[in-house]
Amino acid sequence: MLLYLLRVLAFCTVTIPGLAVAAFADDRPTNRAIQEEVWAIPVTLPTIAYVVRPVGDGPFPLVVMNHGVSLNQRERGFFPIVEFRDAAMWFARKGFMVVAPTGSGYGAAALDDPERGLYSLFFSKIGNCDNPNFRDAGLAVALIDKWIIEYMTDQKLIVPDNVVVVGQSAGGWAALALSSQNVPGVRAIITFAAGRGGRVGGKPNNNCAPDKLVAATGEFGRTARTPMLWIYIENDTFFGPDLSKRMHQAYTDTGGNAEYHLLPPFGNDGHFLIGSPDSIPLWAPLVGPFLEKHR
Repeated sequence: MLLYLLRVLAFCTVTIPGLAVAAFADDRPTNRAIQEEVWAIPVTLPTIAYVVRPVGDGPFPLVVMNHGVSLNQRERGFFPIVEFRDAAMWFARKGFMVVAPTGSGYGAAALDDPERGLYSLFFSKIGNCDNPNFRDAGLAVALIDKWIIEYMTDQKLIVPDNVVVVGQSAGGWAALALSSQNVPGVRAIITFAAGRGGRVGGKPNNNCAPDKLVAATGEFGRTARTPMLWIYIENDTFFGPDLSKRMHQAYTDTGGNAEYHLLPPFGNDGHFLIGSPDSIPLWAPLVGPFLEKHR
């Protein structure tokens, strides 16, 4: 009932004047005013989302940003509602409305019992490491992305044929899964350190059934035609260069359309690159031209 009454309630709204930012290789300062909000989105699985968009009535092109997952229940409970704030604002200053949903069971979105109901269906567990279900874990979150895109389109808040999906880690894996469905209106998909089953037992470069992850990637590529940009980092301890290159090879060999880039080491673990404002000068020169090419 609450979510029905809220339709698109902004629990908090902060309008941020355009800030002076460094000019990146692909970018010119726009001084575009943006505003940040937190929304309750009444889709089939009620979703809380961080939203940042240009000031004005729109409609705007849409970016949906997917976060990763944590296997630690305590970490999920303290998950920040704004994980990629600087990256999201970068997209907003380029004219996009950015919707970054918080996964069910994370932070303020911990709304259900993890052992039953919709939470259990969409928590995206991969199952036993001996026989992981990478495919369905990706498609479950991809379905939520589709619901968000449909909702934003129905509300006439976005340009319906100008949507970009961005994801990091497991969120990038969901975006990769979405590519296999060729969703109308999704012009491009961008992933940072995409994958599932990394750092088993907390050990660096200890992956759960990597051959099956590669095989699932190839399965997605078989039907995928949406242009993708894949960004990985040399010192990613979840999905290292050898594995990410195998995934890309499998995806493109079966017909997928993906541009692959391996960035130099970043911080202590490049897996978390997109969460740092200091990383923007590294990925913006790749993402900017890719967006211009496909929007």
